[in-house]
Amino acid sequence: MQLYFDILSSPIGNLLLLAQEFALKEIVFPPDDHEHEIQDNWIQGSELLEATKKELKAYFEGHLKEFSVQVNPDGTPFQIKIWKEVMSIPFGSVCSYQDVANGIDNSSACRAVGRANSQNPIPIIIPCHRVIGKSGKLTGYSGGLHRKEELLKLEGIETEENPNQYKLF
Repeated sequence: MQLYFDILSSPIGNLLLLAQEFALKEIVFPPDDHEHEIQDNWIQGSELLEATKKELKAYFEGHLKEFSVQVNPDGTPFQIKIWKEVMSIPFGSVCSYQDVANGIDNSSACRAVGRANSQNPIPIIIPCHRVIGKSGKLTGYSGGLHRKEELLKLEGIETEENPNQYKLF
């Protein structure tokens, strides 16, 4: 499988974008105090990556609310089911892990939803940052809670603790 890469400078750090010819495979947050590791067999740039960068820039500038770039994340069928459900959460909205579990008709899968979100290879476009704790608290995020908070703020979601703000049930 040939992989293409590019780096996007963003308000939340330099993002490594990885794609196959026709679908985005990964968005990787910058490692702490390091540059991204680029493999020798990756090819820099592609039409898909240019389109992805354009959409992500528009998102960070507040002009894009829904991505159209094709994605093909690697995961188990169960993870992919969860990520599809997460992709249905609209811009500027949040829901709980319980809501996502209910959305896949598996109300006991809250922890599995959390695990799948932590392994989401295409954050931002598969917007796992929009999934929060049932209490309204920000919970884990593979890019760090500070990035989750920044992404939510970008979408107009206030993240201060307010017991009524994220009341979902």
